[in-house]
Amino acid sequence: MTAWNILCDFDGTISVEDVIDSLLDRFGRPGWEALEQDWRAGRIGSRECMSGQVDLLDMSRAQLDKHLEGLWIDHAFPAFVARTRELGTPIRVVSDGLDYAIHKILGRYGLDDLPLAANHLAPAEPPRQWQLTSPFQAEGCRSGTCKCACVAQARSGGAKTLLIGDGASDFCAADRVDFVFAKHRLIEHCRAAGIPYVPITGFEDALELLPRLLDGSLLAEHARPAPAVAAGCGPRLRPSLT
Repeated sequence: MTAWNILCDFDGTISVEDVIDSLLDRFGRPGWEALEQDWRAGRIGSRECMSGQVDLLDMSRAQLDKHLEGLWIDHAFPAFVARTRELGTPIRVVSDGLDYAIHKILGRYGLDDLPLAANHLAPAEPPRQWQLTSPFQAEGCRSGTCKCACVAQARSGGAKTLLIGDGASDFCAADRVDFVFAKHRLIEHCRAAGIPYVPITGFEDALELLPRLLDGSLLAEHARPAPAVAAGCGPRLRPSLT
């Protein structure tokens, strides 16, 4: 059986809705929409956009925690993680979202021990309440979390790499992995770029497909003629547009 590493997006893939979008809708002070428009127009990258938007969040930690209690994950994700652990297949959450929120949400399901690469949310000095730092950024990449760098790390030991994702923040990484389980906008990107993938609606599908991935049959069915050659990381987008 071929060795695989799994990299999995969070917002819109594991989670049912995008965390930062839900926080901005509820707690964002005026100005976050202008940052969103600048990002959509390509004038700023997602890291700059999200950092500015986090500065504008007007909420206490208690309000944040209460809000996160109302956010849910795909009902089959815990079973998917359990199966990967039974099979000895490493899985890592790679997100351009907020580490605190991801830990809080996954913790309700006993999954906050999953390896995670994400932006770091922390209290700020007044008058700001919150600040964003990006421990997984990379030179030349405008995302807070460079998923391409995460792919390179996953591939360094010689194992094949599966990406599970849903949107624009996954496009660049999808060009570099061996196979993709794709949702939403990532489906069309993989189709257009000739990337080996299967469409999924959620982790029930992923759980069903996992044995065929690990025994090599899924990759054989969808193999492309030659590996894609990808240039440096392009402009990065937040995963909220799915």
